[in-house]
Amino acid sequence: MGSAPAVRLVLRVSGIVQGVGFRPFVHALATRHGLKGYVLNDTGGVVIEAEGSPGMVDRFLERLRAEPPPAARIFSIDASRQEPAGYEDFAIRHSVTHAGKDVPIPPDIAVCEACLREVFDGADRRHRYPFTNCTNCGPRFTIARDVPYDRPRTTMASFTMCPRCRAEYESPADRRFHAQPNACPACGPRLALADRAGSPVPGEDPLRRAVSLLRDGRILAVKGLGGYHLACDAASDRAVTELRERKRRRGEPFALMVRDLEAARRLAHLDGAEAALLQSPARPIVLARRRADAAVAADVAPRQNYLGLMLPYTPLHHLLLRESGLALVMTSGNLHDEPIAYRDSDARERLGGLADFFLTHDREIHVRCDDSVTRVVLGREMMIRRSRGCAPSPIRFPFEFARPTLAVGALLKNTFCLAKGNLAYLSHHVGDLENLQTLESFEQGIEHFSRFFDIRPGVVAHDLHPEYLSTRHALSLEGVERIGVQHHHAHVAACMAENGLREPVVGVAFDGTGYGLDGRIWGGEFLLVGPGLLERAGHLQYVPLPGGDAGVREPWRMAVSHLANAFGGDFAGLPLPFLGELDPGKLDLVRSMLLKGINSPLTSSMGRLFDAVAALAGIRSLVTYEAQAAIELEMAADESAEGSYPFDILEGGIVDPRPLIRGVVEDLRRGAPASGIAGKFHNTVARIVAAACDRIRAARGHGKVVLTGGVFQNTLLLRKTLESLSAGGFETYWHHQVPPNDAGISLGQAVVADWRLRCA
Repeated sequence: MGSAPAVRLVLRVSGIVQGVGFRPFVHALATRHGLKGYVLNDTGGVVIEAEGSPGMVDRFLERLRAEPPPAARIFSIDASRQEPAGYEDFAIRHSVTHAGKDVPIPPDIAVCEACLREVFDGADRRHRYPFTNCTNCGPRFTIARDVPYDRPRTTMASFTMCPRCRAEYESPADRRFHAQPNACPACGPRLALADRAGSPVPGEDPLRRAVSLLRDGRILAVKGLGGYHLACDAASDRAVTELRERKRRRGEPFALMVRDLEAARRLAHLDGAEAALLQSPARPIVLARRRADAAVAADVAPRQNYLGLMLPYTPLHHLLLRESGLALVMTSGNLHDEPIAYRDSDARERLGGLADFFLTHDREIHVRCDDSVTRVVLGREMMIRRSRGCAPSPIRFPFEFARPTLAVGALLKNTFCLAKGNLAYLSHHVGDLENLQTLESFEQGIEHFSRFFDIRPGVVAHDLHPEYLSTRHALSLEGVERIGVQHHHAHVAACMAENGLREPVVGVAFDGTGYGLDGRIWGGEFLLVGPGLLERAGHLQYVPLPGGDAGVREPWRMAVSHLANAFGGDFAGLPLPFLGELDPGKLDLVRSMLLKGINSPLTSSMGRLFDAVAALAGIRSLVTYEAQAAIELEMAADESAEGSYPFDILEGGIVDPRPLIRGVVEDLRRGAPASGIAGKFHNTVARIVAAACDRIRAARGHGKVVLTGGVFQNTLLLRKTLESLSAGGFETYWHHQVPPNDAGISLGQAVVADWRLRCA
């Protein structure tokens, strides 16, 4: 009996399949199975033709699906069988460019163990080379100018490979086969060390000199993958305090980079999930509970129970950490509220007053990208900032967007989102759109993503707040359909989308500020949400926000507002230490504002209620960064505290906080510690959520609850709320891969816009 006739398998593979060693993997797999044909990249993904015996072709396809390279993500494989073409070998062909692009570029990938072994092998030609990489690791998104992802379309185009690197690049058996950033000391990027004036620092080895400077307590600007960091010895009180003063970062914690997992365990308590995140290819900053004896300067994370830790993700970082023997502060290279510096000339200008020296290199960064931030709650990841190592990996949906859509996000923690087909590309962290530099970064990012992924949006979704710079940008665009989306509606939709929910839910959206449908400041919302459905089923009772933005910066104003709401005009006579510490003139001014309704917009914000209790308990009356009072209230809370404060739910689902405030005041009169008050307050908010959701379920029958908004970054509150809801028989959902804060707003806007188009 003769062998079965050969067949030709024609495949189109979509997903994250460029820049991750997919073609070399296919070549090796096809060769191992005795197949002939080719593989190539094009603007739609990867095309494969493989012919051979039916059995070998089937096994090839099976292994292709089951064993892709570590950084690859296969979305789909379209396969057909055709007559053999008579190929003589299996080749990797040159990339082909077609009209239209649909290729997700991978995020930057932490250096792999194989490359690290070379970096620390004294006999290897890449010994101590800070830019070592291969097909399994290294820069991707931040150096890519266009697709298909080939070297001429990256910032490595200006570096001509030496013969040895070229041989690696062209050898299918080599780990660096078609590794686009491939380089070595003879032909690749090089380090340089300069002082703040830009003058080169004498010495043949910039790396060793930089290590010496860090040990001496100096502050260095270090050029990384997505921009500059400011680095110093994390154990040096003088260096950390100096960095804080120069950066104008008064209280917000600094991120730390440590050599390895063992070093991280010396600073924080790590469970298995946290350790896995630290070591993941994304190498995010992981918020972990600090050890009491953590050997870091007090100013690293003042009044915090957590440290933001990350492991090195480039060879340069590994070399700095190992050769210095230090844990390093590794914070974004910027002044407070500015975007991270990523271009060399811009870094010199903006960071010259912050850093003593600059450790830089000549590989251009094309896209700025801050570090990602994440944490673990109840054994699952909750992303806080989705950026380097995660963006621009798309979020896949089981449906296709009706039209290509741009969603421009919110004002704070801005991201934008571009959606087409069944993919939504949530951008890297842009930042707070409060200055020209960040706005320019936002506009450049949209242009880059639109070109990169060939998305020409016909629909633009935006927040309802008319003064948001993102909204103004949306309204300035021509030839598009604009769809305004209420802030908390977008929060709920984002959480629904990542959890695969389309049926109506009760959305609990708690944050600091969001423009409401009635023109007031929302932030303590119970919404019924689904495709074609938005109903405000309840909210925290409105109270005045005296001074508007000043009331956000000065939590004592919200404490006064809530006292006036709970006790009327007699509150100033309450025997509270809080009132005795206030400036009498400022107190009288705020009382007058409240009485006359001057510059005191009404707010239902849960974030502002947290501020009020933090101020009343003596924890924080003024803030230097967003949500500082609420964060420190969480940090101060006795997690074992029992009991709660009373509250009422009035007609219309309005949560009356006056009994709660009176309960806090009574505890203060009795001399209760701030930790106990904070613990009881968290218990109370969890009970409020459960009680309000129970009323809504009784009236409307909805038993699925989504928890979203920046307030639910509070892990103590989130845990207690989930416990209360679960005890009440609710199905609960919260955020994991999309941040609960305003960084997730753009995804929600895109989803709501799509609902509107379909329901129109």
